Amino acid sequence: MNIKKICCIGAGYVGGPTMTVIAQKCPHIEVTVVDLNAERILAWNDENVENIPIYEPGLSSIVAEARGRNLFFSTDVEKAIDEADIIFISVNTPTKTYGKGKNMAADLKYIELCARQIAKVAKSDKIVVEKSTLPVRTAEAIKSILDHTGNGVQFQILSNPEFLAEGTAVEDLLHPDRILIGGDRTPEGQEAIAALVAVYANWVDRDKILTTNVWSSELSKLTANAFLAQRISSINAMSELCEKTGADVNEVARAIGMDSRIGNKFLKASVGFGGSCFQKDILNLVYIAKSYGLHEVADYWEQVIIMNDHQKRRFSNKIVQTLYNTVADKKIAFLGWAFKKDTNDTRESAAIYVADALINEQAKIAVFDPKVSESKVLSDLNYLQSRSSDENKDAISSLDSAYSACKNAHAVAVLTEWDEFKEYDWTKIYESMQKPAFIFDGRNILDKQILEKIGFVYCGIGVL
Repeated sequence: MNIKKICCIGAGYVGGPTMTVIAQKCPHIEVTVVDLNAERILAWNDENVENIPIYEPGLSSIVAEARGRNLFFSTDVEKAIDEADIIFISVNTPTKTYGKGKNMAADLKYIELCARQIAKVAKSDKIVVEKSTLPVRTAEAIKSILDHTGNGVQFQILSNPEFLAEGTAVEDLLHPDRILIGGDRTPEGQEAIAALVAVYANWVDRDKILTTNVWSSELSKLTANAFLAQRISSINAMSELCEKTGADVNEVARAIGMDSRIGNKFLKASVGFGGSCFQKDILNLVYIAKSYGLHEVADYWEQVIIMNDHQKRRFSNKIVQTLYNTVADKKIAFLGWAFKKDTNDTRESAAIYVADALINEQAKIAVFDPKVSESKVLSDLNYLQSRSSDENKDAISSLDSAYSACKNAHAVAVLTEWDEFKEYDWTKIYESMQKPAFIFDGRNILDKQILEKIGFVYCGIGVL
C-alpha cells in the first residue's frame, strides 16, 4: 500500500512532534494534524514558530521547515479523516475519575469518540494506528466499533506506541532506540504493518523497527514506563535510608550504576517523577492485573506509586521541619514548575504537590520557571481543588526571573533540573535572601560545597 496522506487526531505532546518529524522525513507524504481545540491549532499555525504550544528543543525549526509544504494543522477533522490512508489516534487517555476503575483505569472515552467519528466519515479502506498509550486489548474495542458502525469499509488496526521522553522528544524521534508496530497476523494485517514500516524506514534503520502482535505492542508501552518508574522509586527509597545512615545517595548510585547488569540510567535521586505517563501507565497496569485477579502483581507495581508519593510528601515535610517547624508567612522560592527540564509540560509535576502541601502550612510561594506561565501555575494548583482559586492566587506568584523569586525568601526549593540554575550567581541570590538562607535541592543538581561556602544551609535528597 502506497501511503500518500496521513491524518493524526490530536495535536498534543505526542501527535504534534511525531507528525512534524514524519512530515520532515517524508516530504512525499501529506501530513495533517487535527484537533477540536481551535486555540491549540491556532498556536501551531502561528507565524512566529517560537509560539507553538509545545516547547521541545529543535521542534520549532522543523515545524518552520515542513509547515505549509506537507505539514498542516487544522480543525477540519472529518476532511482529514476522509482523505487519509493512515489515521493516527493520539488523544488524551487520562486516568478515570469516576465509576469502575476510578483513579486507576484509563479513561477511553476520547478513543471511542475518535473511533466512532472515523467509522462515520470513512468511505474507503483505512489503517488506524493507536498512538496514545492504551491498556492491552483496546484495539479489539476500536475494531468492534469500526466494523459495526462504519460504512462497510475495511479497517486494519495497528498499535504503534510512542517511546518519547519530554525534553528530548525530537532527538528520540530522529534517532529512536526502536519503533514498535503491532498488528494482526492475517495477510491484511501484515500488509498494513508493512505500509507503516515503509513510512518509518524513510529515516529509521529496518533492524530498529520491531513488529509484534497488537497485544504485545500495547503491553510493551505500559511495561517500559513501569520499569523506568520503578528504578526512580527504587533509588528514592534508598535516598531516605542514606540520609539516616550518613551514606551519600549520589555515591551509592554511581557505585551500582557501574555494574553492567544494572547500568546508570534513571538512578538520579529526586523529589519524585512526574509527567503524563509514568503514574498513569502504572495505575493502568495495576488495574489490568487486578482485573485478572493478579493481586500480588498489582501490589508490586502499586508500590512504585506509593514510594513516589511518599518522596514528595517527605520533601515538603523536610522543608517545614528544617525551617523550625513552621513556614507560616514565610516566602519559599520554587525554581522550576515543569516536571522536568526542556519542556513546558507540568502534568503530575512534583512542584504542584509540594506547593500544595506548603500552602496548607500557610507558606507564600514564589515560582520561576523558564517555560511555564503564571496562568499555568495557578491552573495546576486550582486543579487539585484544595482551596479556592482566590486563596491560591494570594498564596502563590510567578516571577520573571530566579533572582526576583528568591529575593527576601527564607528558602529556595529546586523542583526542576533546568541547566541554567547551575549557572546563577548564587552569592547574589544569598545576599538577597532572609538569613539563615536554605536551599532544598530536590534534583541534586547544585554543588553542595560551593553553596555551603557561600553561607547557604544545603539540604539535598539522600545526602546529609
